[in-house]
Amino acid sequence: MKYWVIILPNLTANAMAVYPFILLKSKDQRKDEVLINHEKIHLQQQIELLIFPFYFLYLFNYLINLLKYKNHFQAYYNISFEKEAYQYEKELSYLANRKRYSWINFYSE
Repeated sequence: MKYWVIILPNLTANAMAVYPFILLKSKDQRKDEVLINHEKIHLQQQIELLIFPFYFLYLFNYLINLLKYKNHFQAYYNISFEKEAYQYEKELSYLANRKRYSWINFYSE
C-alpha cells in the first residue's frame, strides 16, 4: 500500500490516517512500526469503504458511542475501526492476511 507521511507538530491526535496520508506529530514516530501499522489498518479501512463513507461511519459510530458511554475516551476506543486497529496493530503481517470489511466483526463487541 502506498502512503505518504506528513509531520504536523501541532496535530491534536498522536497520529492520524487521512487517505493517502499518515499524519504524525514527530519524525521519530516514523520508526514506530506499531503506530504505523495501526494507521495503515485505517488506510485499508478507508480504501475498502471508498474513503468518504469511512469518515461518515467513523463519526457516526463515535457519536453513538458518546451517547452510550458519555465519555470521549470510551466512545473513541469503542469505535469498531479503532477496535480492529488496536487489536491487530502489533501484528505487522496482519494487513497481508486481513479479510475485507473485518472491522464489521467489532461492531457487536
